[in-house]
Amino acid sequence: MTKWLTGVKVAATAALVGLALAACSPKTETKTAAAPAAKTYTVGWTIYAGWMPWPYAEQAGIVKKWSDKYGVDIKLVQINDYVESLNQFTAGKLDAVTSTNMDALTIPAAAGKDTTFVMIGDYSNGNDGIVLKGGATLADIKGRPVNLVENSVSHYLLARGLESAGLKMTDVKVVNTSDADIVAAFSAPETKAVVPWNPQLTEIKKLPGAKQVFDSSKIPGEILDGMIISTEVAKANPNLAKALAGIWYETTMLMNQQDAAGKAAREAMAKISGTDLAGYESQLKTTYLYYDPKAALAATVSPDLVAANDKVRKFSFTNGLFGQGAKSVDDIGIEFPGGKILGDPKNVKLRFDPTYVQMAADGKL
Repeated sequence: MTKWLTGVKVAATAALVGLALAACSPKTETKTAAAPAAKTYTVGWTIYAGWMPWPYAEQAGIVKKWSDKYGVDIKLVQINDYVESLNQFTAGKLDAVTSTNMDALTIPAAAGKDTTFVMIGDYSNGNDGIVLKGGATLADIKGRPVNLVENSVSHYLLARGLESAGLKMTDVKVVNTSDADIVAAFSAPETKAVVPWNPQLTEIKKLPGAKQVFDSSKIPGEILDGMIISTEVAKANPNLAKALAGIWYETTMLMNQQDAAGKAAREAMAKISGTDLAGYESQLKTTYLYYDPKAALAATVSPDLVAANDKVRKFSFTNGLFGQGAKSVDDIGIEFPGGKILGDPKNVKLRFDPTYVQMAADGKL
């Protein structure tokens, strides 16, 4: 308090001196240059349990706090269709967007857009599932049409599930269905199986005849969720990535508090996602969320990250998700911490950069 009062006195004295000097000086017309406006960056998000911290952070003023600190203007935009959000990112309409590891690889990276993970936010630990209508086990899926977001992690989960049951992709028929439409699609008579993620998964499991027969907890660490950014944008202004990391970890650490403030944050996230606190907390139980930057850093530098993405890239290439011109699973390079690269080192298009998580873990943001 004493330092603050002293500062006030000094400032007041300086102001009086300034006025006196101005009164004694000849009057001249001066123009003060306006401070340059902060560059606006557009960040997209879609509804998913592990991504609800983003809209809440905007609502709570956390986005503005970190944007002001780093001199950037961050505009958060909700995109109703998940794949469309990645298409917009690929086209340069979004500077950053929420994404899974597989979708970052098969959409922007496969299209030639150099893409970087600012942070891994969580991995799906039951947030993605295979649900049958009128079936008892996964084996009952054979011969059925399966509604899912084609070429997404839902497609990957289906493949891993079929593999566990001794089945192949040719044993089912995939029906491409938007995540925004999949709950309604389950009620259609022709729908026999779906592969949704939360919160849609939770809603579908409540419907008559729904039976979940496989989920992502059987393949932990393979379906990763996080925030990706254009590598070009990040290089041009690293402050955007720093601000995003600051926003994320302040928000996740707040929502993990087991007190009134933490509960209020989770309640707000629940409301934004269209459920109540109990519903949202049930989704968080199947989301292995890295609330703390130190935990996220450990996951980012772990060899398990390389192994999981090796499985994902092999699935993606086998199913033609690298594009028609791809000749090998190694066509696209994926870079990991420590300089480890899977695929072509001369064509790295997806990067897991620990820089910003490291800064958060070290308290240097």
